[in-house]
Amino acid sequence: MELEERMRPPLSPDFNRERRFNQEIWGQQRLEVQTFPAVTTIPLNVKLKIIAYIEKENFNMLIALDMDGTLLNEEGKISPENREAIVHAQSLGHIVIIATGRSYMDAERQLRLVDLECPVVSLNGAVVTLPDRTLAASKPLNKEDIIPALRWMSGIPELYYEVYTEDNVYVELDKRVRLEKLSELNDEAVPGELRWLLKAMIAKQFQQASVTYVESMEEIWSKDEYVIFKTLAFSLNRELLKEASTRFAAIPGLIITASHVNNIEINHKDANKGSGVGMLAAHYGIPAEQVAVMGDSYNDLPMFEMAGYRIAMENAAPILKETADFVTGNHAENGVAEGLRHLLEKRKGQ
Repeated sequence: MELEERMRPPLSPDFNRERRFNQEIWGQQRLEVQTFPAVTTIPLNVKLKIIAYIEKENFNMLIALDMDGTLLNEEGKISPENREAIVHAQSLGHIVIIATGRSYMDAERQLRLVDLECPVVSLNGAVVTLPDRTLAASKPLNKEDIIPALRWMSGIPELYYEVYTEDNVYVELDKRVRLEKLSELNDEAVPGELRWLLKAMIAKQFQQASVTYVESMEEIWSKDEYVIFKTLAFSLNRELLKEASTRFAAIPGLIITASHVNNIEINHKDANKGSGVGMLAAHYGIPAEQVAVMGDSYNDLPMFEMAGYRIAMENAAPILKETADFVTGNHAENGVAEGLRHLLEKRKGQ
């Protein structure tokens, strides 16, 4: 007869009832939830497997890094210092993921340039991709619902906007030309901070791996083969931006976020960085309390809300700094490397 022992599962109190275990223990898929009663009967051989699993994995962390304003420096690159810090964290068994508003192809290109492999939460959580390029989840927008709002934006010269598919970014050519002209205005016409933002947006476009300019966005939304996951709108006229936000807010099933006070980003209501990071945490069997996140903008708030530890960049929006457990250096000064060193030292001391 197999020896059995009554015991509580060796988990923290918050995770006694639900825990996602590795397939090697339960013989189940990673994404299947195993539910326990408060006290249960577990065969001794399974108990030993659980203990071995915990000792082996040590509840390693999942660390989510934003890209723009966080991991990427002012040149739009991953610095050698940041890369080294990521590789070190990975060597300790931690899962480092990218959580970005960029397309997957663009994020993956940035990683490939410095020989890094990471899971990617792209387009603000609308697409989740594993390191082997397996698509783990996707939440597209309903084109029929958003076409009227997109058509309205196309007719407003002061509104610049982009449409994102899984692997490309589409911009109307005349919008790009207008944006470039705005960046050339002097301080009297455009305050210095906004002019810097305009130049940064244009620089980001040149850095992106896949931007396609079209005469009219009708070319995209009128064809079934184009699946839209996100749209971003930018304007110096905040009243126009507010009007755009109001139009999208009236459409059921959408969420509106921002990465700056002069833009809005529209996604499926179930697509945000928090849900994407949470999905990967579940996939790897890591509880939320072992999730650490690092970011700088408003669209990072959903993952700040779900994480166990939050790190804001020195250049982050005030609300992120207020909710952060630690404020690291500027993205232009290898702030990610500093944040990872702090995180690993803190963990070592626990």
